Amino acid sequence: MSRKRRMFDIDLPAMDDIPVGKVPDKVLEKRRGPMAAAISENADALRDQQSTEESIRAENDRLAHELVRLRSEGLVTERVALSDILFEKLTRDRKPGPDPELDELKASIQEIGLSNPIRLERRSDGRFELIQGMRRLSAYRALYEETGDESYARIPAGISEAGDLDSSYRRMVDENLIRKDISFAEMGALARAYAEDPANDCPDVDKAVSTLFKSASYTKRSYIRSFASLLMMLDKVLKHPNDIPRNVGVELKRKLDATPGLVRQVSAAVMSEPDRDGAREVAILRSFLGAPETSVAKKAPVESADKPRRAKTTFQVSGRAGIAKCSASSGRIELRYDLDFTRVDRSKLEAAIAAFIDALPEEDDLTHG
Repeated sequence: MSRKRRMFDIDLPAMDDIPVGKVPDKVLEKRRGPMAAAISENADALRDQQSTEESIRAENDRLAHELVRLRSEGLVTERVALSDILFEKLTRDRKPGPDPELDELKASIQEIGLSNPIRLERRSDGRFELIQGMRRLSAYRALYEETGDESYARIPAGISEAGDLDSSYRRMVDENLIRKDISFAEMGALARAYAEDPANDCPDVDKAVSTLFKSASYTKRSYIRSFASLLMMLDKVLKHPNDIPRNVGVELKRKLDATPGLVRQVSAAVMSEPDRDGAREVAILRSFLGAPETSVAKKAPVESADKPRRAKTTFQVSGRAGIAKCSASSGRIELRYDLDFTRVDRSKLEAAIAAFIDALPEEDDLTHG
């Protein structure tokens, strides 16, 4: 009796689940040899490395262009040798002589370093032209001479390409306008020098003031013009023009314009005292102004004898060191000003007080006697 073959049950997947024309990845991995896998992995790594290098090159190019732009605008600080810095291009507006605040700046640099780099322009000979920072440069040079420390042989500086002359002057002037100690005489002298320099193509001082001090207010420009004119009238006569207060200089210029022959009188009076100091020179100039005009005040009401008088006058006056706040009452005057009066030479302080008192009207009804 023949035996029937027994068929085994085989679970076959549904036809829809079998991908047509595609070999599963696992099968490919099993078929790929070690060498082929290594080559494939190396190719992937090379592609990733190439992509990374291209990204780095692109970023480096961008940074290089940005660095060039920042350098051209003088926004990158570099340390420049003091010997490579010149100041031939611009007429400086800083008054000659010792700088009383230089020691404070030197001490600050020694303690915390230079917080504000100077500004330079690149020259064709490889050296640099100073545009802003004469005092900071002077402090570095003094520190290097005094200490011999090589850290002061180079100064931090922002370097830009050479610009036109007017722009260079404007950068210098605009920075110096915020200085507390710059006098109107210094600014007037700068305007004169600018107008007299043939390279600037400037016809007169008025145009020079408009060009250089464009950022200043109209009133301040008018004061600068007055001082420039005053310096021309009293050229080679004044020894201490930077000590002349603004109001004295402006009023004296007006009086010289209105009074023929007064220039000769002022010149003779000033030159008659060759050993005069700044305070005395100002006192001589002030003497030609006469008593200041006073407006007629309203008559104050009569107060009872048992009630003390409380009337007080307060006002403010602009000075080179800021605003002076004054308070005046019967027999008393107070002055608050950003100045250490203990450091002022006593003779100068006495001369200033004497000039102040002499300028007041001497009327019987103003005195207590």
